[in-house]
Amino acid sequence: MNSSPSSRSSVVIAELGPTNTGKTHRAIERMLEHDTGIIGLPLRLLAREVYDRVTARVGEGRVALMTGEEKRVPPRPDYWICTVEAMPADRPVDFLAVDEIQLAAHRERGHVFTDRLLHARGLRETWFLGADTMRPMLQALIPHASLKRATRLSQLSYAGGRSLKSLPPRSAVVAFSADRVYELAEALRRLRGGVAVVLGALSPRTRNAQVAMYQAGEVQYLVATDAIGMGLNLDLNHVAFAALSKFDGAEQRDLFPDELAQIAGRAGRHLNDGSFGTLNTLPELSPRVISAIESHRFPPVRRLIWRNAALDFSSPESLLDSLSRAPRHNAFVRVERADDFDALRELSQVPAIREAVTGRDMVELLWQVCQIPDFRKGLLGQHVALLRETFLQLTAGDGRLEHAWLAKQVSPLDDVSGDIHTLMDRLAAIRIWTYISHRSGWLHDAEQWQERTRRIEDALGDALHERLVERFVQRAARRSARRFVRATASPSPGQDSPFAKLGLLLGEMPGADGAAMTEEQFVQRVVDATHDAFQVDASGSISFEEQPLARLVRGKDRRSPQIALAEPEVWTGGARRQLERRLVALARDLVTESMGGFPAEALAGAGRSAATRGIAYRLAEGLGVISQGEAREQWRLLEGEARERLRALGVREGQRFLYVAEALAPHALERRCMLTALFHQRVPPKGIPREPVLDVAEFGGWDARAFGYEVLGTVTLRIDVVERLSEALRHQQGAQQVHRLMQELRLEGGVRARVLRELGGPSASASLKRRRRRRGRQSPPPASDKRGVNGQHAGAHHNPQRSGAGEGGGRTGGGQKPD
Repeated sequence: MNSSPSSRSSVVIAELGPTNTGKTHRAIERMLEHDTGIIGLPLRLLAREVYDRVTARVGEGRVALMTGEEKRVPPRPDYWICTVEAMPADRPVDFLAVDEIQLAAHRERGHVFTDRLLHARGLRETWFLGADTMRPMLQALIPHASLKRATRLSQLSYAGGRSLKSLPPRSAVVAFSADRVYELAEALRRLRGGVAVVLGALSPRTRNAQVAMYQAGEVQYLVATDAIGMGLNLDLNHVAFAALSKFDGAEQRDLFPDELAQIAGRAGRHLNDGSFGTLNTLPELSPRVISAIESHRFPPVRRLIWRNAALDFSSPESLLDSLSRAPRHNAFVRVERADDFDALRELSQVPAIREAVTGRDMVELLWQVCQIPDFRKGLLGQHVALLRETFLQLTAGDGRLEHAWLAKQVSPLDDVSGDIHTLMDRLAAIRIWTYISHRSGWLHDAEQWQERTRRIEDALGDALHERLVERFVQRAARRSARRFVRATASPSPGQDSPFAKLGLLLGEMPGADGAAMTEEQFVQRVVDATHDAFQVDASGSISFEEQPLARLVRGKDRRSPQIALAEPEVWTGGARRQLERRLVALARDLVTESMGGFPAEALAGAGRSAATRGIAYRLAEGLGVISQGEAREQWRLLEGEARERLRALGVREGQRFLYVAEALAPHALERRCMLTALFHQRVPPKGIPREPVLDVAEFGGWDARAFGYEVLGTVTLRIDVVERLSEALRHQQGAQQVHRLMQELRLEGGVRARVLRELGGPSASASLKRRRRRRGRQSPPPASDKRGVNGQHAGAHHNPQRSGAGEGGGRTGGGQKPD
């Protein structure tokens, strides 16, 4: 991420408009057209949703997820999906986007969005997404930006006040406190039999389970806070407000029309029209507000929240002064209140901390500690006490947190008993420790603590989901549980089910509360699993923890295999959707592995030259390998910089093929074999890809190149071997290497001669004649031992047909006559 505000190398585009315009979708598509990218999102729940969408496109091996409490970073990610606060500032990427940029006017978080607006740039392209109210600000602050107006894909209309009983199916009721959400959910459960619940304080795990239940149609109603207003994609037809005011951290105030529109706009997905209104316990919205929401016209943003980014770490007082510095630009207003600033001010007065802060490094550390978020939102004094102890431990001893102290803080949270409120309190607390565990250099055995806090958060999230289902979807939960238990029960004699062991496994695995694992817990375990937790055999069958789970089935081409769960009727709708999403991402990873990790989709984007797009498309179509005949013209049209870029990505110009080097590795060739056989729905030839040489007859009509082999006479050679031979034949000193390779491949006689001739090298007989001529010029052989290179007497009558068949019993094409 380029942090130079004056950089003009990046094209800056602002996509501004109401909800349901496809802004975020277009930004994701554009990012995937670049080699690398970062997108910053306003909520960790939305970040996880976008992460799921992107990994389903390109696989998890190429995508990192970064939030304050969750980090999923593969070895070499190309794309970073982050919350805006967690966007890495030191990572250069081609494309960068920030969503909901109008939050730069938010009184608490706005300064982070303003900083990204001023400083965050992609090397090639930068997008800012948000409400049209930001247009004047963007024009003033980034005059060279291209501002685009996004139009809503569907109509949004006012439907007046309704009672809970008269709400249509696929409705969301929005309140602004957890207590009110639970009250409304209980009322809807009594009226409608079931409801899903979404709050910002839920863990991603719990929220995903609740949303999946709603999206799958297991329940028809949703009760939520304004957390659903920031881009969460839900199949909503109607949004009903249960309140029109909220506590914003400082005061109870009425919602502004644009805030109401942000939430109401969740109704009407894609081209389907939506409606909004209130519960009939509230007064009707005013005609002015209704008109503004329906026409998407609101007063422009006039001021952005700002905080000085050039901080002075020479002392706590200097740091406070630099944070308090007023902006020079009249478009900015200094942030009035921030938890980290308040904590710094409190801690800087503590004598023990003043003694410990002895230099610039210690001041920086103190500031990092103050930025630990207070997810509990309790009394400031309680959180400051925690920060005080954390800092003093980091500045004493070996500079890391004590294991015993950490255990004392974390262990009481490892408890899944209690009601919804108790579990949510523990979830908020463990989120703090999850955040701390990801701070570099703060803990001994950091990975162990990350795993432990993640496990506790997952267990609490599972337990919370169970409590929510028990309380608000009781009847549906019972039906779901009975259906799942029946489907996964021990098989009766003669029953042959791939899920027979799964039922037993779930009965043996402890869940959140120590009882047998539930469907939701097992599904989340699959969703959170890393790539190496799955086993995929040569036929495309997928197992998880050695239990059969699904299989790959034929798609539109080899690069697009689809997923079929082994027994789809086993799972409820929400669970099925989550499993399929995770396994689609796995399938994309398998395709990427077959191409040696080549980012074909990014290189085929619209921003590339026609030649680059053509090469990328052909390489993708050939799973990382294409013949020189197919590639030569487009390769010739590439500019030098584009060629070097492709070479840096592993593309090699072979003698017969243009290929990605890693696509010819054994593991990649195994994936190619699986995908090819799967698409053609035929059993592949035996020995592929382990055997480097196979007879043509063994392919039985298959196209050898589809499996990574090249036909050379009566045999086929694996393409990596073909390229090794071709490379050796190019060099004058390569004769010994060619001879050694031929011996390893057991290619002799006429078959060997034909292979060499096909590769454009000297035939065996030509090589023999040259050696005989050289010997003749040096000295005649003794009359008693006139032997050739094959051990035959020179006086014997040479028969090429017979010499090919009799040279050491070598390969001659599976019994066929050699050439």
